Amino acid sequence: MKNAVITGASSGFGKLIAIELAKAGFHVIATMRDLKKAEGLQSAAALENVEKRIVILSLDVTSQQSVNDFKKELDTIQSVDVLVNNAGFALGGFGEELSLDEFRQQFETNFFGTVAVSQAAIPYMRAKGSGKIINMSNISGRFGFPGLSAYVASKHALEGFSESLRLELRPFGIDVVLIEPGSYKTNIWSNVEKVRIHEKSPYKSAMAALLKQVNAGKNHQGEPLEVARAVVKIATSSRISKLRYPVGRGVGRLLFFKSVLPWRLIERIVMKRMQ
Repeated sequence: MKNAVITGASSGFGKLIAIELAKAGFHVIATMRDLKKAEGLQSAAALENVEKRIVILSLDVTSQQSVNDFKKELDTIQSVDVLVNNAGFALGGFGEELSLDEFRQQFETNFFGTVAVSQAAIPYMRAKGSGKIINMSNISGRFGFPGLSAYVASKHALEGFSESLRLELRPFGIDVVLIEPGSYKTNIWSNVEKVRIHEKSPYKSAMAALLKQVNAGKNHQGEPLEVARAVVKIATSSRISKLRYPVGRGVGRLLFFKSVLPWRLIERIVMKRMQ
């Protein structure tokens, strides 16, 4: 039985990926920062009769001590076939008004957490001569949206890291893959919706427009299970994976337009939506 490690498995994509990988025959090490949130995954696993294939462990990807403790757990199994770096959150706010600590917090989870857990898992893959590291990016890793500068920056960093890491690890038979979902029915945007701008902020109207766009798009959000199944397809494939997998309604069209349209036109479209 192959071993799959997943970060951020308490909810959203992470929980679904854990279930789907277990159904596909993997022994799943599902990690989360707060084990008090494990009940949702446990209940879902029981419904699918895969609870015996899932082990839930504590892991805070922003804590080096927690990552070191997790390495000891990996030493007991001595094998990692698939790593899904899923832990992350979306911080809403404009670049001028977000504090440096808020930017750092965003990067600690979305970027440095991925680096730390990857470094922990790679030696086992390299020793085996095979493995897949699947990094959960976002369309924001390819396209900058206003009001999400910290989140967008963290995902752009993840994309660049993944490109380089893939080239570094290919000689050892390890694939590095980026999943780039569009808008899905998960709770990742809750932090964006909680953003409150002070009354005299020059970005007040822009944030109102952003939240209006987020709320208007809820009716068109995809089902997260689509993303989970895409991960399983990559994890179970014997072929060399592609680097990027855009997933979701309108994502491919958006990336195509960015590749062919002049930036000034893209800018004009975005500015019109923000008015």
